[in-house]
Amino acid sequence: MSAPPPTSARTCDLQVHGVPCGAPVADDAAPIALCTRHLLVAHDWVVREVGSTDLLPSPCRLCGARVGVRYPGGWLCGACEWRVGDVPDDDLVLPSVEVVYYVRYDDRVKIGTSSRPRQRISALPHHEVLAFELGGRLLERRRHEQFAAHRIPGTEWFEANDALSAHVAAIADGIDDPWQRYAFWLSREAALHGAG
Repeated sequence: MSAPPPTSARTCDLQVHGVPCGAPVADDAAPIALCTRHLLVAHDWVVREVGSTDLLPSPCRLCGARVGVRYPGGWLCGACEWRVGDVPDDDLVLPSVEVVYYVRYDDRVKIGTSSRPRQRISALPHHEVLAFELGGRLLERRRHEQFAAHRIPGTEWFEANDALSAHVAAIADGIDDPWQRYAFWLSREAALHGAG
């Protein structure tokens, strides 16, 4: 038979109509002395006032980000603060960021560039989007020259190799989903130019 969990000598500091709650406080509680019931009441209040961060029901229609803040009145994109469910006006100039993208198909990697990578990459045969880096044609050309020894002639595809893998890992910088970084760049662009 296991021993009962140790109890705390602390009691809830909250007073209701001048009467202390007095319920026990868990040992691992926050630095304020509130019982579990009152901590949950405080949590619900904070969520109503400041929202809670979570995955959006669907990607943001403006920047494509996946993380948002949920308020009682609905969701806002966590990256560009676009209200989820709102449809961008047809005349709204959507933010654009030119990137060099790295996609893998079997044991080959394509190095390309686009200011609309979602549309471009969706038209390519690929198994995985590996990384993005900010830049356009000039950077793309430099990367093609950098890995020229492994280029498949007449294409923008390269045989997988250690140098290319190390480069992709360095620019991915520990981010598992490259689209998160792209969404950040889009939201920054939208904020700088007032699109959101």
